[in-house]
Amino acid sequence: MPGPVVDAVQSSPRQPKRADVVIVGAGIVGVSTALELAERGLSVVVCEKGIVAGEQSSRNWGWVRLSRRDPREIDLMATSIRIWEGLSERIGHDVGYRQCGIVVPFHSPEFRDANMEWLKYIENTQHRVATIGNDRVADLVPGMNLAFDEALYSPTDGRAEPQKAAPAIARAAQALGATILTNCAVRAIETQAGRVSGVVTERGPIAASAVVVAGGAWSRLLLRGIGVTLPQLKILNSVLRTEPVSGGPDVTVRGPDFSVRKRLDGGYTVSTLAANIYDLTPDSFRFAAKFLPALRMEWSSMRPRIGKRFVQEWREARRGRPGQPTPFEQTRILDPEPDQGMTDRALAKLSKAFPAFQNARVAQRWAGLIDVTPDAVPVISPVSSCPGLVVATGFSGHGFGLGPGAGRLTADLVTGSEPVVDPHAFRFERFSDGSKIIPLTGV
Repeated sequence: MPGPVVDAVQSSPRQPKRADVVIVGAGIVGVSTALELAERGLSVVVCEKGIVAGEQSSRNWGWVRLSRRDPREIDLMATSIRIWEGLSERIGHDVGYRQCGIVVPFHSPEFRDANMEWLKYIENTQHRVATIGNDRVADLVPGMNLAFDEALYSPTDGRAEPQKAAPAIARAAQALGATILTNCAVRAIETQAGRVSGVVTERGPIAASAVVVAGGAWSRLLLRGIGVTLPQLKILNSVLRTEPVSGGPDVTVRGPDFSVRKRLDGGYTVSTLAANIYDLTPDSFRFAAKFLPALRMEWSSMRPRIGKRFVQEWREARRGRPGQPTPFEQTRILDPEPDQGMTDRALAKLSKAFPAFQNARVAQRWAGLIDVTPDAVPVISPVSSCPGLVVATGFSGHGFGLGPGAGRLTADLVTGSEPVVDPHAFRFERFSDGSKIIPLTGV
């Protein structure tokens, strides 16, 4: 089954020979960075091997949340929410952003304890996330048939439409002069005298003094070509969307073994983190030591398997002959097969909690590959060994909500401006400078 239908963005008519900045990847982080840079007057080219938001930026759940966010991401997420609040007006397109709130019912004592521990991270801040009693939960989520004792509630959390947001941002960047090239894979990053000098695409070279790699699950492979080692693995999560449902919740709800959020079309996006699939690959063994703490924390929700992805990624890592098509051209869009059993179980759990879904019709299912780092925190950082190179990847399932804020921070790093938030936690060198890598909240 093909992936979600994404709003179209027409490719710019020509590839320029030179730009101030080349951005590799037209997901939400890449196009948000392009918009920020174009607004600052820089010439920008975004190169996308497939279509805008063809992979995880259109396949995610559509949540925009600060609640249960890794504490190292909280300031960036707060920045991102402020951008989301005015984004549709800023770019002249509705991205579907609605500040509907998120409710997380405490369905077990252990789950309650975990949420209470997280609340300590925002003590003495202005972030409006708190526990609420059962009566307030009933007001916010009427008709929910679920055993719970209180809940976590964040009124400023919300939702947006993944199939609309990144394309709308890309079109706004184009209107400001940015070049958006689709079906245009970057084959290699070029360097000269020890620093970035541009890229080579399948259509030819582009000279640039800065390159941003925002390639999601493909970032490691591209960076490997210039000797930069990014520890990155992939996890598969499956999603379904329903046809319009009457009587479902307006707020977004994370329940036991299901998560649900309303869509602009009246349907709902349904999924769960209870059954992520982890395909073993050569990098699984190469980075085993770095990822061991994360795997221990997430093991109960992982389904490891070995299959064709092992061979495929082994082949992709082999160097081809210069000028020959690369893996970036051979796979324009990662469109993995969704796990129907997992999505069926999530919908069944949802239907028990909300009778309105008992007769819901499934409109579509899809899957996406989430790019993860050993601490489940993104890399948003210059690479000291290669001046002019900035990496913005490894968002570990959090990239959609963080996208606009991450774009602003990336643009700050490219231009040498005062960073909108402290970028220390996102530095690339944390994986090699002896820092202790600690996952806190997971994917």
